[in-house]
Amino acid sequence: MRDRLPAFPWDKLEPYKKTAAAHPGGIVDLSVGTPVDPVPESIQKALIAAADSPGYPTVWGTPELRDAITGWAERRLGARDLTHHHVLPIVGSKELVAWLPTQLGLGPGDKVAYPRLAYPTYEVGARLARAEHEVYDDVTALDPTGLKLLWLNSPSNPTGKVLGKEELTRIVAWAREHGVLVFSDECYFELGWEAEPVSVLHPDVCGGSYEGIVAVHSLSKRSNLAGYRAAFLVGDPAVLGPLLEIRKHGGMMTSAPTQAAVVAALADDTHVTQQRARYAARRTALRDALVRHGFRIEHSEASLYLWATREESCWDTVAHLADLGILVAPGDFYGSAGERFVRVALTATDERVAAAVERLSRA
Repeated sequence: MRDRLPAFPWDKLEPYKKTAAAHPGGIVDLSVGTPVDPVPESIQKALIAAADSPGYPTVWGTPELRDAITGWAERRLGARDLTHHHVLPIVGSKELVAWLPTQLGLGPGDKVAYPRLAYPTYEVGARLARAEHEVYDDVTALDPTGLKLLWLNSPSNPTGKVLGKEELTRIVAWAREHGVLVFSDECYFELGWEAEPVSVLHPDVCGGSYEGIVAVHSLSKRSNLAGYRAAFLVGDPAVLGPLLEIRKHGGMMTSAPTQAAVVAALADDTHVTQQRARYAARRTALRDALVRHGFRIEHSEASLYLWATREESCWDTVAHLADLGILVAPGDFYGSAGERFVRVALTATDERVAAAVERLSRA
């Protein structure tokens, strides 16, 4: 199994984490995008109210959950005419990314493509299925021969880049022309700052048809539910139907209390607005401090990260910031094209962000 997987990148960060933790003021960990703010009270109450759930949950979720997903997708993504057959709950988005090629039946000779700078699990998923993997800058420059799965990621992790409506429309048309299945990772959709994210499900992009396209959404970031493992798919029933059957056999079911919590989360936009405001303030403070410190910020128009460079090796930058007690992620975790960048997460408390700003301003 080990020969099928790349080395786990985060292990390489441990020495720098120890350096940062030794700072007299304590570590400011901006390396991993894990939420630190409280789960909204209404969601906690929904979870607690469903705590007496002795029976097995269903993989497809309750009718109330499916209603909540279709309603949210129509309200927020602009999708139209969705039914329960257009949605599928998943146990967090990472398990989906890692196991999707296998669940689709891909294997040797099949190709999976993903952005040149990307979440490492896209590659892991291809490797687990023993499929080939390929990176791209421009989707339409790919050779479609053998290409069975195309990953889009907008807003991007790590860069925060947003694909515009015209580009998405062009990509969907190309994929359909060549019979390539598109999965669009839109987990940071609610976190657009300088650009408004557009879903691949928007009728202006897909022409009102969901053929060959599926969007991936998560509640980890928008609702601080990373610990709940709550996400879902929306798109082509011809793709989701077989995935549902496979996932039934594999027991890949979201817990009943979590399903109830997701219903509550998707019904409430207020907590999302409040959380966005927290991240916006942290983003402004960190961005300004990094620029004053000599960094250049590229893209970063959306998502929970700043894609920053001092025009040097990412590991030199990681070491420099670790000496200030600040831990960030090296850009080469996301592909060799990131070797001169670092990813700076906005997911730290206001107090820790203020500490980072103060240290950057002093140095």
